[in-house]
Amino acid sequence: MEDQDLSRRRFLGTSALAAAGFALLRTPVIGAPAYIKNLGKPNSLFNGVQIGAITYSWRSMPQDAESILKYCIDCNISAIEMMGNTPEQFAGAPEAPPRPNMAPGPDGKRPEMTEEQKSAMKEYGTKMAEWRAKVSMDKFTQLRKMYNDAGVSIYAYKPNALGTNNTDAEVDYALRAARALGANQATVELPNDSAQTKRLGDIAAKNKTFIAYHGHTQQTPTWWDTALRQSKFNAMNLDMGHYVAAGFDPIDLINAKHEHIKSMHIKDRKSKANGGANLVWGTGDTPIIPVLELMRTKKYKFPATIELEYEIPAGSDAVKETAKCVEFARKALMA
Repeated sequence: MEDQDLSRRRFLGTSALAAAGFALLRTPVIGAPAYIKNLGKPNSLFNGVQIGAITYSWRSMPQDAESILKYCIDCNISAIEMMGNTPEQFAGAPEAPPRPNMAPGPDGKRPEMTEEQKSAMKEYGTKMAEWRAKVSMDKFTQLRKMYNDAGVSIYAYKPNALGTNNTDAEVDYALRAARALGANQATVELPNDSAQTKRLGDIAAKNKTFIAYHGHTQQTPTWWDTALRQSKFNAMNLDMGHYVAAGFDPIDLINAKHEHIKSMHIKDRKSKANGGANLVWGTGDTPIIPVLELMRTKKYKFPATIELEYEIPAGSDAVKETAKCVEFARKALMA
């Protein structure tokens, strides 16, 4: 019976991946019980809490759609926040010019782009605006199906199309693309200009799709309030690690504003008083376990999104480290 069950799991798992359009090249990094019980598909829904990951976590690795899907399966991630470059590449967007090196120099200052680089970026921005205004949603829907067939859902989309310099047509595209991917939200850094959050909120309302605003250490308990008042489709993409590094307790904020939180980034950072460093999970000051327990107890339905930002140890890679975070969350939720 054991051999028959194993053969059945292998058959079903292979069939699921074939439907997704590619073959699994190696076994998952972590064979969590939830993964095994789901017969070859990833499952990071632990005791009612959806653990996800933002694909930015794998920025050090290839970002094509097939590779990202394989990372999800290898990490046992069944739901994601997807960065915009992956589906746009899949849908045939104009190729971006070489990205200039903007790393800070010895003085801590970032270099200025050359006039040639500025011109190339401006031309690319114009091409992207034209492409986004006209592109069919067919490839986005195809990408959604490929992921869904393999057991992965997309709950948030983060394209570089929601800034002050992006046209209304680009904002509309971002929300239509989010829906085509299966997401209920597009995410973006919260603008400093309230006129911009009003503009985004109005377009979001027409599309009946949320815009969830992300922040770093500028987050405070009242930081989102203006945007939230402007539109019921303006929402929160809380980053609780950055919130701790800013000097605040995320549990109080989550209890107070959980109805506005559509997704939440999780990472482990030291508090502001302790320097704010990004660390391996379980070694910082961020109350990851109490927050996950709170989500389980209160049955909060917004996903908890792994954002891998700590330094990857020698001999490891971003997929292996993300898998460790998934396992940390699974154990915390006693799944």
